[in-house]
Amino acid sequence: MLTPEEWVRQNFIHYLIEVKGFPKSLMAVEHSLKLNKMRKRADIAVFGTKGKALLIVECKASPVKINQSVFDQIARYNMALKVKYIVVTNGLDHYACQIDFETNSYVFLEEIPDFDRVNL
Repeated sequence: MLTPEEWVRQNFIHYLIEVKGFPKSLMAVEHSLKLNKMRKRADIAVFGTKGKALLIVECKASPVKINQSVFDQIARYNMALKVKYIVVTNGLDHYACQIDFETNSYVFLEEIPDFDRVNL
């Protein structure tokens, strides 16, 4: 069913493919993960050409404000997936972060990276 969140997800997938060069064949929608013995799902997971998850996206409906709880949600998912890039979007506002696991830190990016940058 095309819920407001699903509309955001489908349009963001299209953006990743058409604008950012992400191969459709390397994307998973509602990618299942296990977190503290509970099943969760990342809205979008993108894998690299070597099969490792590289980027996850959390989508919210456009009226939903992107706040700390949204970042906390995707950060929890990333505890299981350990991707280098996380993105949150409500279709109007998009935020991308690059994670540095060695220093246990992150930086906000000016823009969502292209697939070629993510798939290093």
